[in-house]
Amino acid sequence: MNVVQKVETQTAEAQRMYSDLPRPPVFATVKEERLHRKQRLAGAFRLFSKFGFDEGVVGHITARDPEFTDTFWVNPFGLHFSLIKVSDLIRVDHTGKVVEGGRPVNAAAFAIHSRIHAARPDSVGAAHAHSTHGRAFAALGRKLAPISQDVCAFYNDHALYEDYGGVAVELDEGQRIAEALGSCKAAILQNHGLLTVGNTVDEAAWWFITMERSCQVQLLAEAAAAKTGQSLRMITKEAAEQAEEHVLGTEGNWKMRRDRQGQENQHGRHSEICEIEKVIGLFVGDARLHDEQGERHHLACGLRRSGE
Repeated sequence: MNVVQKVETQTAEAQRMYSDLPRPPVFATVKEERLHRKQRLAGAFRLFSKFGFDEGVVGHITARDPEFTDTFWVNPFGLHFSLIKVSDLIRVDHTGKVVEGGRPVNAAAFAIHSRIHAARPDSVGAAHAHSTHGRAFAALGRKLAPISQDVCAFYNDHALYEDYGGVAVELDEGQRIAEALGSCKAAILQNHGLLTVGNTVDEAAWWFITMERSCQVQLLAEAAAAKTGQSLRMITKEAAEQAEEHVLGTEGNWKMRRDRQGQENQHGRHSEICEIEKVIGLFVGDARLHDEQGERHHLACGLRRSGE
């Protein structure tokens, strides 16, 4: 059931209010940019662990290397998310060879993320994990419905991969997932879990977190509707599109996104991504990772260190 909703376009005042949001950092050297991406990656793993996205040895987040762009940094196989630090990360090429680091790579991480990064040169970060509500919703074999403002971030911008063929350890499975994802920022992998991409590691991590929450909200709403006999009230197409533009527009994120005419527009950064970036910063610790004496900084959260 749809409800009548008032749709308002973004005003100049609203645009002005969000004009001073933080911007992506600028780096003097590729070495600095690489370290920053690795720091954010290590912090994102700690954050995923805090959210409980760390069951067994499944799940992986990757960051494209800024210099050798056909390679990416990823967690080594078998190391718990809560323990990962920058020096644990390994760099893998698109053939599955570990070109930097001394630990093995998760075969599924290579199969999925190598194809994603190859198909999506705009993606710096990609995240996949077997989160509880994501797995539950993925078993339904359908996309998220526009039932809340927050889920409108994914309106017409997430895909459904229906061809589950077992553990994704083969490149052809990863290629099919990449093709299903297309130009979207997220995908629901049926009988599997969730997958998100972003122009930064922070962005990919945030889309995953909010998509997991959106799955949880819809599962709860549908359970309540079934109990009461009521139907869910859907947001109208016009309102959902307006909400999406607000999330991705002046309140948007760092990434370059294609509009409906196929052109690219640079948008501001979503205020909530700003917050997730700050949270990841807590898990990274000081951006330098070392103090003047070379000692490692302790994380404010009390977990183990995420620096080198």
